[in-house]
Amino acid sequence: MRIAPTLILVLLAGALALPVLTVIGTWTQWNAETAQILREMAATVLPEYLWVTVQLALMVGLGVVAMGVPAALLVTVFDFPGRRSFEWLLLLPLAMPAYVTAYAYTDFLQFSGPLQSWLRASFGLQGRLLPEVRSVWGAAWVFSFSLYPYVYLLARTALVERAPQLMEAARLLGASLPRRLREVALPMARPAVAAGTALALMEVLADYGVSVYFGIQTFTAGIYKAWLSMDNRIAAAQLATVLLALVVLLLWLEQRAQRRLRFASASAARVGSGEARPVRLCGRRAALAWLLCLLPVLLGFVLPVGFMLGPLSADWSVLPWDRFLVWAWNSVRLGGMTALLALGVAWLLAFSLRRHPTLPRRGAVQLISLGYAVPGAVVVVGLLLPVGWLQARWPDSGAGAVVTATVLGLLWAYLVRFVSVALQSVQSGYARVSRSLDESARLLGASGLELALRVHWPLLRRAGLAAALLVFVDVMKELPATIVLRPFDTDTLAVVANQLARDERLGEAALPSLALVLVGLVPVILLSRTLRAERRASDEAARV
Repeated sequence: MRIAPTLILVLLAGALALPVLTVIGTWTQWNAETAQILREMAATVLPEYLWVTVQLALMVGLGVVAMGVPAALLVTVFDFPGRRSFEWLLLLPLAMPAYVTAYAYTDFLQFSGPLQSWLRASFGLQGRLLPEVRSVWGAAWVFSFSLYPYVYLLARTALVERAPQLMEAARLLGASLPRRLREVALPMARPAVAAGTALALMEVLADYGVSVYFGIQTFTAGIYKAWLSMDNRIAAAQLATVLLALVVLLLWLEQRAQRRLRFASASAARVGSGEARPVRLCGRRAALAWLLCLLPVLLGFVLPVGFMLGPLSADWSVLPWDRFLVWAWNSVRLGGMTALLALGVAWLLAFSLRRHPTLPRRGAVQLISLGYAVPGAVVVVGLLLPVGWLQARWPDSGAGAVVTATVLGLLWAYLVRFVSVALQSVQSGYARVSRSLDESARLLGASGLELALRVHWPLLRRAGLAAALLVFVDVMKELPATIVLRPFDTDTLAVVANQLARDERLGEAALPSLALVLVGLVPVILLSRTLRAERRASDEAARV
């Protein structure tokens, strides 16, 4: 009775893992031609791709830690005017896709931009006054201010419950404030910082928009160049495997750091909490804390939005309002379909694993959960390679047209990447549903379908809606897979923003870019509400 559902789950896991398995499988097709291609890449482009990618990752890693850790310490360990507001304001850069931030800073800082033009006109200066923003350091700047909330959020979560109590205990034992920060707060946050940094670096490795727009030679840009410009699928697959190996390394580091995270229970947090209060800052120290928290918000959200509003308001006549509605509808349609499919798949997987947690089912769920860490470039290569193989063997099958001329290929790629987002949310919802309800429903004669629809879904509605919303927002911002797999005349807001920005039509690119920012604000608002709820619970516990 359980063989058929298990087989369905294994087949579903295989379909969603096919891109990764295909890319890895290219190494089994080793021959003289493959070896020659690999030798040529090792002698020409591979060292540059590796060096630029590693250099960018190191700079971004330092940047997100330098901004995320002080912000988390300030809002949890210290008390200063505006601290409650900064708890959620520091999340705002999450709403900005990195490539949108890149467009905004390029328009403002480039040679012909407003800043350098004003400096030349005001002070009689000549030539280039600032370094070229389209460079590795410019990309590191953009990524650091876009991705530091990963470090901030995880470090804050690790510190929020126990840091004030332990800092107070260390103070009573005579430890100075610098020593308390160095030997109490920072060791508590170290695993969370490592996990957040790994997540940020995975986003850097998966990026396509920033690297292509800035013209830097990362692995993702090299994959698309090998596939689309050089028409060399084997070279693209080999580059994809190297990129996948780097992602697997970061994923292992992130999971290792997550295993080291330990959170105190609510009851334990209340012990002694009546005497523990954040360190009060006044005067210059409070002003410095306020400035350190304001700077990431200003440079990561406020200024990029302002830079995009400038060209948007300069000439309203150039804005393509009629086409904008078409682009928005395409984005919403694809996001809505993917969100519903991802929610259905995630619910099916979580429900099946809850009823029968067998080893094959757990393995299938874990395999699917890795999809979010796979870059879009790897997914594209992994989907198109088997399609090309089928088309070569059976030219009349129409496999290529089905995947590339319809939305099927896009939905498949989206599900590979984002079904794990929905799965995590649904599983977290199931963790709050008592198993005694399942036993009661079974004793009352409820079937599996009735249990899922009449018992579980009313309790999972909020988690399911949150899962669908997160998938919807991720699909709206997805760029690499959409560029390659979208059907003809099916441009989305992300694709159009990228095309217009690359054509230096930043005034027109501002409209779809700001629309993506507005969509990205939705999960940020949900996160900020969660933080406020945690803060209220902590304050109530402190009063008990």
